[in-house]
Parts: sequence; structure tokens; C-alpha cells
Amino acid sequence: MGGHHQHDVLAERSSVSQRVTIVGALVNLLLSALKLVVGWMASSAALMADGIHSLSDLASDALVWFAARHAHEEPDDEHPYGHGRFETAATLGLGILLGIVALGIVWDAIERAASGVHAVPGMLAVYAALISIFAKEALYWYTIVVAKRVRSEMLRANAWHHRSDAISSVVVLIGIGGAMAGWSDLDSVAAVVVGAMVAKIGWDLGWEAMRELVDEALEPEQVESAQQAIMAVDGVRSLHMLRTRRQGHQASADVHVQVDPRLSVSEGHMISLAVEEQLKEAVEAINDVTVHIDPEDDEQAIPCRDLPLRDAALDRLKALWPALPDPHRITLHYLSGKIDVDVELPLGQADSAQASDFQRSLQAALEPEPEFGRVRVSFGFIAQ
Repeated sequence: MGGHHQHDVLAERSSVSQRVTIVGALVNLLLSALKLVVGWMASSAALMADGIHSLSDLASDALVWFAARHAHEEPDDEHPYGHGRFETAATLGLGILLGIVALGIVWDAIERAASGVHAVPGMLAVYAALISIFAKEALYWYTIVVAKRVRSEMLRANAWHHRSDAISSVVVLIGIGGAMAGWSDLDSVAAVVVGAMVAKIGWDLGWEAMRELVDEALEPEQVESAQQAIMAVDGVRSLHMLRTRRQGHQASADVHVQVDPRLSVSEGHMISLAVEEQLKEAVEAINDVTVHIDPEDDEQAIPCRDLPLRDAALDRLKALWPALPDPHRITLHYLSGKIDVDVELPLGQADSAQASDFQRSLQAALEPEPEFGRVRVSFGFIAQ
């Protein structure tokens, strides 16, 4: 059920993201044409710069639309961790694009100012700037509301891009008004200000995307919430490693938890499932969790990596314990650099005095073998 629900949420998120992006693209297309044409007709460098700004919005909408189509696809053989990085890559591409556009705008405005030729824009340029202000502010509110609902940092970035375009149009309006009032250089100054605004937005977006690409951890408050959720799980004795990393609007986590060293495999597995579930509930951004179950703190305990695995260990025990009766069950515990051995015998052989002597004889037989630690003998029902 959880998988189906998550798939439905991702599908809705993708659909909404694409719809918002298409609306933004249509508005930007119309505004770009309006400001470029009117800016050229009215000889307003600021309005033409703003038109290029809107054109960059159109290109960014294309990037966002591409990411929205691919970022929410299910994992596949080529992308086993999903497609969340498409969103990050699109944001980085948008930041680089805006940086290039900003350089072009500033360069053109400086050239115009240096030429000494200053045409005075007319009222048509004022109307175009006003239309841009109202249209881009409306786009901002439409996009930011949807971004908050579907928790998309990419849509949120695009919303603020719309807001920045609205603000740049206000600057353009001031520049046009100043030029019409007699301050002829104000139109070029406004164009430079618009270019600087575009550069600032490009830097912010690019820097945020780079932080994701270098696997930056979640915010400290989110990590703290994750730690508290893990330690609240019944059966978790301690937490000695928690790593998180961003991936688009989501995040993944790797965690090492310590449990009772003599738990069954199935109980340890249940604890790992509980840790995964609690972690996802505590931190909404986390959608992928890897839980490593440790019987002891592997950062401090003597490592067990060089000890023989089960088949080799049983062969050595068989040679050391030739008198071990059948049937029997042997459980191995790899702890503190040694192998502790639990030997379970049938109930019919239960005799406390004999069992104590038998346990001592088994322990004594292991003395020459430093890999083996403590022996415990118990009795129970052993299926033939």
C-alpha cells in the first residue's frame, strides 16, 4: 500500500510541476516578445534587458519542464537510486544560464552608456513595464503556492525567479520614468541593475545545486529529529552512525544501530524495518533509508573481519569436538574479535551436573584456538 501511495504522490507531483511550468512558459513567451519589441521601438535598453530576462525565464522553464518529466520517474537499471538528480542538474544549468545572460545585459548597457546616444523612451515602454510587473507577480504567487503544496525546491526557485523578474520590471519602470524626466543615463543604469539581479539569482541557484551535488547533509534540526526517531525504536541500544544526503527535493540516509548481539536474524530485520519507517515519518524529505544492524559498536570493538565464516568454523569445531553428540545445533556469535559458540542439545540429555562438565570440556578444547571465545551449552527441542 505504501509503495502505491508514494507512486501516486510522485505522479501527481510530476503532473502539477509540468502544468505550472507550461503556464509560466506561455506567460514568459508573451512578455519576452512584448518587452523586446516595445524596448526596441522605444529605444529602452532597460526594457530590452528585461525582455532578455524574461527570455531566460522561458529557457529556464524548458529546463524545469524537462526535469519535472524525468526527476519523478521510477528507479531503473541505469538509475537505481531514482532520477532526483535531474532536478538538481536542471537547477545548476539554470544558474549557469542566468550568469551568462547577466554578463550580456551588463555589457550591452555599458556600451550604450559609453556611446553617449540616449533616446528617450515613450509611454508605450511604461505600459509594457507595468504589464510585466503585474503578470510576473501573479506568476510568482501561482507557482509558490503549488511549490509549497508539492514540496518542490525547483518550483520554489522558479517562483522566486518570477518574483525577481517582477522586481526587475519595477527597476526598469523607474529607469524609463527617469529617462523621460530628463535623466538620460537612468535607463542604462536600470539595465545594469537588472543584469546584476539576474547574476545574483544565477549564483544562488547554482550554489544551492552544487551543495546537493557534493552530497551535503540535511539541516542540523532534521538530523536531530532523525536521531531521536531512531533511538525511540524498541530494541535499538545505540546509534553510532547517521549519514544523510540531499537528492533533489528528497534525501537518503544511512544508519548504523546497535542491538542485542544475541537476537535472531528475523528480530534484527524487524528492528531495521521499524527504524526505516520511523525515520521516514520523522523527516518528510527522507525517502530512502539503509539500516545496518550491529551486534556491538563496530567503531570501538575489536574487528571480526579475519575470523572464519560458518562452514570453516564448523569444520574446525568438528575436529576439536569429536565427541559432540548428534543431534545438536550450533549458533555462532561474532563479537569483540572472537567467535562465541552456543551449543544446543536435545532435552533428553539434560543433566545439570553432566552439562556443566561437558561445557568445561568443550571450552578447554578451544584453548589452542584464539579465534574462539566462550562456549554456552543449553537444551531444547531439536528437529531431526
